[in-house]
Amino acid sequence: MRNDKLLNYLHLHFIVFIWGFTAVLGALISLEAIPLVWYRMLLATIIIFVFLKFRKEKLKFSLKTLSGFALAGIIIALHWLTFFGAIKASNVSVTLAVLSTGAFFASLLEPLLYGRKIILYEVLFGLVVIAGLYVIFDVDSSNSIGIILALISAFLSALFSVINGKFVLKHKASAISFYELMFGVIGISIYLAFAGKFTTEFFTVSAHDWIYLAILASACTAYAFIASIHVMKWISPYTVMLTINMEPVYGIILALIILGDSENMSPQFYYGALIILATVIANGIIKITQERKRRRLTNT
Repeated sequence: MRNDKLLNYLHLHFIVFIWGFTAVLGALISLEAIPLVWYRMLLATIIIFVFLKFRKEKLKFSLKTLSGFALAGIIIALHWLTFFGAIKASNVSVTLAVLSTGAFFASLLEPLLYGRKIILYEVLFGLVVIAGLYVIFDVDSSNSIGIILALISAFLSALFSVINGKFVLKHKASAISFYELMFGVIGISIYLAFAGKFTTEFFTVSAHDWIYLAILASACTAYAFIASIHVMKWISPYTVMLTINMEPVYGIILALIILGDSENMSPQFYYGALIILATVIANGIIKITQERKRRRLTNT
């Protein structure tokens, strides 16, 4: 029993490591962003559906709840489309560094959707992140499209997290994930059908890509999502947050090892990435510290 916490902590690091590997897989898969995301979501939906049936979990929800899942599903689909689009337009390192801004988009969205006051230090941290982005942006103008797509992806990720925060309080994560992925697939399918994109070429996928897609859908999507919820039952929010902030670090290191020269960036890029990551971690530390103080005051 005394090793349970350590095992769950190592499990969490493994999950975050897998999330970092997602970007590398996106670079290795030769498909464009739209078919890549479509296949990823479709395969993950099937895997989670089988899991839910095996566990005999509830899949019936009200029309209002399903509508909310549909909205979140479209948002996460757009997030992945811009995420992989950013990787294709620039590289893994640039995409993951910029994606770290998601925490600050969330700090701006929460006051709007939850009705709380804007916090001054979050605004200041946001300005620091903008400075970090400027340093990265100044590295190479050829990455500008990738940086813009990554910023959009970070915003959509934050919006998805804020909306999903309410769902998780009422429903099981696995069921939420199933419906959101399914509605995401339906949304992309409708676009592809009207755009006439469902061609023979669309369904022609190499054996090389099928292997990477299978890993992406199973390990990096279905397994990682469900496992992360399980681990969070045993580890403090503070530890979880700091560990998740290691995702861009793991991803950039993996990209350098696996993808080689295409990921080599100038020192200036890493200075900018470090500014963003350090700010995200500082924001998390302050938030958790304040929450602990509030709890102590409530209990006294």
